[in-house]
Amino acid sequence: MSDRKRLSPEESRAVALQAARALLIETGPQSVTLKAVAGRIGRTHANLLHHFGSASGLQKALAEHLAKTVCETIIEAVHASRAGLGSAREVVDLAFDAFDREGAGALTSWMLLTGNEDALAPIIATIHELVDEIAPEEADHCDDEMRVHRDTLNLVLLALGDALIGGALAKSLGLPRDAARERAEKMLEASMEEFQQG
Repeated sequence: MSDRKRLSPEESRAVALQAARALLIETGPQSVTLKAVAGRIGRTHANLLHHFGSASGLQKALAEHLAKTVCETIIEAVHASRAGLGSAREVVDLAFDAFDREGAGALTSWMLLTGNEDALAPIIATIHELVDEIAPEEADHCDDEMRVHRDTLNLVLLALGDALIGGALAKSLGLPRDAARERAEKMLEASMEEFQQG
């Protein structure tokens, strides 16, 4: 008789996604396979196949999970910043860390390189939802300035680029490792100041 706890489908998916995230951070996106995740959580390959359909399905679910987790944290930081309880740097660090330390940058590039571009759709959609929640007045795209949309685009592109090549490029240019973060912070501070002046 097995001592393994029987999990609901939702719990099984959540446990698998936690294991996939750990593998992503520890050894990179190429290790996020059904077999590796199954081995990590003591389940069968067939069990994960049932939940995700394929390795690309697992990666897509992981991308969506990362995006939602990170965006929820960023929303809290933005609201805190607007209330005077946080700083632009906290928002910047969350975004940069998501793409760097949390592996979203590596996963994004891996999915693009392996032709799994569809898996990026949840990341894009979640970021769009984040922006619409932060700036509902821009949601209908009638605001000429689209300030929050532009800030988000700049921040995500800077964070992604920094995760992929930031360390090597900053070193070769003789700049501090956090030069891109500082740039993003100044951009966001200027935008927030403009928002507060209204």
